[in-house]
Amino acid sequence: MANYDNIRLEKGLYTTTKGFTNTLEGLDGSENYKGTALEGLDAYQRQLKRFNIKVTGADSDFVEKFFQTSDSAVLFPEYVSRAVQKGLMEANVLPRIIATKTTINGLDYRPIASVPSEADMELQDVDEGDLIPETEVKTQENLVNLQKRGRMLVASYEAVRFQRLDLFSVTLKQIGAYIARAQLKDAVDVLIGGDGNGNEADIFTVSGTNPVSYDNLINFWNLFSPYELNTIIASPDMMVKLLKLQEFKDAAAGLNFQGSGKMITPLGADFIKSGNVPEGTLIGLDKSCALEMVEAGDVSTEYDKLIDRQLERAAITTIAGFAKIFKDASRVMEIDV
Repeated sequence: MANYDNIRLEKGLYTTTKGFTNTLEGLDGSENYKGTALEGLDAYQRQLKRFNIKVTGADSDFVEKFFQTSDSAVLFPEYVSRAVQKGLMEANVLPRIIATKTTINGLDYRPIASVPSEADMELQDVDEGDLIPETEVKTQENLVNLQKRGRMLVASYEAVRFQRLDLFSVTLKQIGAYIARAQLKDAVDVLIGGDGNGNEADIFTVSGTNPVSYDNLINFWNLFSPYELNTIIASPDMMVKLLKLQEFKDAAAGLNFQGSGKMITPLGADFIKSGNVPEGTLIGLDKSCALEMVEAGDVSTEYDKLIDRQLERAAITTIAGFAKIFKDASRVMEIDV
């Protein structure tokens, strides 16, 4: 039964393990709106409709529109979280480097690992009656180190109450972009130094007058068998050197880079530039099996303060960490200076 107009909104909707929107969906399921004008909106968006709050566009409402009633004020933290989440996703390159994402309810997570030998990775003939070769999967000795990343929202209510929500969202999205960059740094640190379980990346050192050469890249690529080198994260200086290689200057690659900023590479790998990678270094990995991301929930806001218009010290945070899956699915190429 459709009853979005009659739901009582309160702070307690934020304290459930389901999250605010999922809790609302339990009270006002979207399946009840199929075939109606509200089809396609989730439970939170229907509450915006209920209170006639427009959060996007040139005619978006002012921030104070959320605080016209005590019920509508409860929607403000979710608006903040969604704007931050949108900024995080727009700036996020993690989907290009992680193999899987795990969401947990606590702060402790022990990853699993399989460390196959050369013999384990070969498909051997098994005669009748012989034992089938085994692949051992076990839990790691140390827990994944989860990091809290975020920003403190510092603004008086009087300073923002007459700001358009569309403009205020731009500021909130920048908080999300910061979180995305901080999480990428955490991922890079784990790819290079491991997750504390003795799985640091092997380093391929190059030197000479022209260390960043196509020949050295091919040698680096060859180290990954039986994995596939399909993603490279390079420091800014290394990216410049790569772009200047003759093999990266064919017509198709040039047109694509000039038109989209994306590189077509001779190695067929996805190239990512990141200032989080140390100078003179690039990281190669098999995206499908190198890195796991562990999250302790979504973007979190101090809903009490936001609902009560105490924006001066309202924290917006996420908690996440990274774990190596297969050690040799990522390696580091480093210039010897």
